[in-house]
Amino acid sequence: MARILGPKCRLCRRDGDRLFLKGARCHTAKCAISKRGYPPGMHGFRRGRPSEYGIRLREKQKAKRIYGVLERQFRKYFAEANRLRGDTGANLLILLERRLDNAVFQLGFAESRSQARQFVAHGHVTVNGRKLDVSSHLVKVGDVISPKAHKKSESLARERVEGQQGRSVPEWLTLDVKELKGTVTRSPAREDVAIPIQEAYIVEFSSR
Repeated sequence: MARILGPKCRLCRRDGDRLFLKGARCHTAKCAISKRGYPPGMHGFRRGRPSEYGIRLREKQKAKRIYGVLERQFRKYFAEANRLRGDTGANLLILLERRLDNAVFQLGFAESRSQARQFVAHGHVTVNGRKLDVSSHLVKVGDVISPKAHKKSESLARERVEGQQGRSVPEWLTLDVKELKGTVTRSPAREDVAIPIQEAYIVEFSSR
């Protein structure tokens, strides 16, 4: 399983924004952006003004890092978004938002997208009662997402949901805390994607 390795806080510092790669830690004073809000490395303080190319590249890198996808997979998402009707940038973010690992994270069954990806890959998640261990699976309207009917899976999900009380669930999802079931009530819209991304820059960069 391909995944992004290395220190996650350095990625946030490099992009100059919170990418929420470490879950609850990103909301505390321990967040690297709060403590050291400059790029990593010995020349972090002395970086010059980024070029137009660099600005657009950074937006693409941010999207890849937030959702935990690598270059080849990202290109496939962009090609699919380009084929769909409507705004390509919005379509791209909506496709990424529909990933199963992202839905698991948004429902609160995991504290971060990387933790959600591991939760799915280890077989702890079911969609419509069927176990699914493919993090890139795109959920659709009517899908019911829940932890596997197993003591360990359910206890892990409940512990994480209860530990994040007060965290809101996006409007395209509903969560039954008692039953530990999440339902996709509608397709996500661009307004539901609450991440610091300017998708127009991604489209400009990827359309070259």
